[in-house]
Amino acid sequence: MTHVVTQACCGDASCVFACPVNAIHPTPDEPDFGLAEMLYIDPVSCVDCGACVTACPVGAIAPADSLTPEQLPFVDVNALFHAEPRSYPPQAPVPPLVRKHAPGVLRVAVVGAGPAALYAADELLKRPRVEVTVIERLPTPHGLVRSGVAPDHPATRTVDGLFRQIEDQPGFTYVLGVDVGRDVSHAELAAHHHAVVYATGASKDRTLGIPGEDLPGSTTATAFVAWYNGHPDHVDDSFDLSGERAVVVGNGNVALDVARILTTDPEALAGTDIADHALDALRASNVREVVLLGRRGAAEAAFTLPELLGLVERDDIDVVVEGADLDEAVDDPMVAQKLAVLRSAHERPARPGTRRIVLRFATSPVELTGGGRVRGVATRRNRAVGGGAFEPTDDRSVLSTGLVLRSIGYRGVPVPGVPFDPDAGIMPSVGGRVTGAPGTYAVGWVKRGPSGFIGTNKSCAQETVDRVLEDWNAGRLAEPSRTPRSMRALVAARRPEAIGVRGWRAIDEQERRAGAERGRPRRKLVRIEDLLRAAAPSVEPRRRLRDLLGR
Repeated sequence: MTHVVTQACCGDASCVFACPVNAIHPTPDEPDFGLAEMLYIDPVSCVDCGACVTACPVGAIAPADSLTPEQLPFVDVNALFHAEPRSYPPQAPVPPLVRKHAPGVLRVAVVGAGPAALYAADELLKRPRVEVTVIERLPTPHGLVRSGVAPDHPATRTVDGLFRQIEDQPGFTYVLGVDVGRDVSHAELAAHHHAVVYATGASKDRTLGIPGEDLPGSTTATAFVAWYNGHPDHVDDSFDLSGERAVVVGNGNVALDVARILTTDPEALAGTDIADHALDALRASNVREVVLLGRRGAAEAAFTLPELLGLVERDDIDVVVEGADLDEAVDDPMVAQKLAVLRSAHERPARPGTRRIVLRFATSPVELTGGGRVRGVATRRNRAVGGGAFEPTDDRSVLSTGLVLRSIGYRGVPVPGVPFDPDAGIMPSVGGRVTGAPGTYAVGWVKRGPSGFIGTNKSCAQETVDRVLEDWNAGRLAEPSRTPRSMRALVAARRPEAIGVRGWRAIDEQERRAGAERGRPRRKLVRIEDLLRAAAPSVEPRRRLRDLLGR
C-alpha cells in the first residue's frame, strides 16, 4: 500500500531526499517545484518504506490504508500528478553545499524570525564557525507559523518542532523585541556583522482602489487572521460580526481560511490555539454566510486544490458555487480536478440551518457603500474573453454586508538604508544578493514576492546562503568594525527588555501549560507586556541582557 501526501504538506522537500526511490515530486531541482501546490508521491514507484513519514516535519504523510475519510481524496490527487510520466534519476539530486573555506568566524545577522529566517539560519549553521543572530520586532518568533496559520490547521503548526531544533544549535542567538530600522539601523547591523540577511516577508496588503474602501467595516483579511491568531498588533482590533453576511474580496488560501473560521462552530475551535478574545467574539457572531468574490473564473481561482478539498469535505459548512463555467475544458490535470471538486460542491443539495461559504466567480467589487460605515458591496459581473482573461459587463448588483475583508495580495515593506523596489514590493536581488548593497542579502517573500508555502523557503534559503558563503570565501565581505560585546551594549541601551532563546522558551512553556489546563495546545499571550513578563519573571534586567546574546 502506497504512502500519500495530504493537505498538511508544507513543501520543504525533506521527504524528497529521504525517499530511497525518488518517488516524491516535484523535487527542488525540477522547474515546477516553486509552482506546485504540494508534493506528491508516485503510487507506482513508492516502495512503502515509510522513510518520508519520519522526514516530514508536519506529519502530512501516511499510508493510504490509514487515511481519515477527509484525507482519502488525496490518494487520487497524488496519483493524478504522476499520471503523465516524468523523467528523473533513481534518486533526487542533493544540492551541493557551498563549503566555508576562508578562515575565521563568520557573523551573520538575520532580520525576521519566520520560516525563511530560520531556514536561512539553519543553512548557515551547517558550516563550521558561523554565528547567527536572528533579530525580530516582536517578543515571539516563527512569523506566520504563529500568526498566520489557521487554528483549525494544527498539523501545519507542528513545523515549530523543527524550528526548535534550529534554535538549539550552537552559534544561534535570538534578539527578540528589537525593530530594525527603528531601534537599530541597517548600518549598525552591518558594522557588527559580516553579512545581513533580510527575511522580513510581505506584510503590506494591496488595496482595491475603489470608492468606500476606507469606510469602517472595510479592512484586510491579514488583520483578521492576525486578530484571531493573537498577534499583539491586532489584539484590540474589532470586527463587525453582527450581520448575517461577510464578504471577502479574493479567493486564495487566506480568503478560504477567513471564510472557514467565520463559518465554523466556535465550539469546534475551542480546542485549538485560537486567541481567547477572538473565540469570545466568534461565539457572539451572527455571521451565517461568507461570500468570496473572485474577478476571474473558477479555473483561475487562486486557492489550491488541497485547501479546496479540505473545505468541501466539511460536513458542517455548505459550499455554494456561483458565476462559473465549471465544465470548461482545461489542459492542466490539477485545474481539471479543481473544477471537478467545485462541480460536486455545486451539485450537493443545501442543508437547512447550515452556515455556508459562497464562491462567486467572475465578479468584481466596484464600490463599498454606506453612510458612515460599510453597508454593502456594489459588484460587477465579468465575462470571459479567452485565454484566462475577463472583461467587465454592465451586469451589476449589491451585496448587503457590514464586514468586507480584502485578500488580494501582499507587498514587502522597505527598511531604511536598504535598496527596495517599490513597484515589485521586494528588495531587488540576484540569487539573494541585494542589488547595490554589498554584504546584504534577502530571503523569503521580501526576496521573491508572496509565493510558495512554508517549506518553499527552505530551497530559497539554500540559494541565498550559498551566495553568502561564496562572498565569504572570495573575501568580498567586509570585516565588522564592531564586536559582539558592542552589539550587546547597543541592544541594552536601545531595548533593555529584549529577550533571547531562554525568554522565548519561557513564553512558550507558559502558553503550553495554560493551554493544557483547558485541553488546548496553547493559550497565547497576546499583549507585549504579558509576553515580556513571561519571558523573564524572576530575572533582573542585567541578567536578562547577559542571557540575550549569550543564548
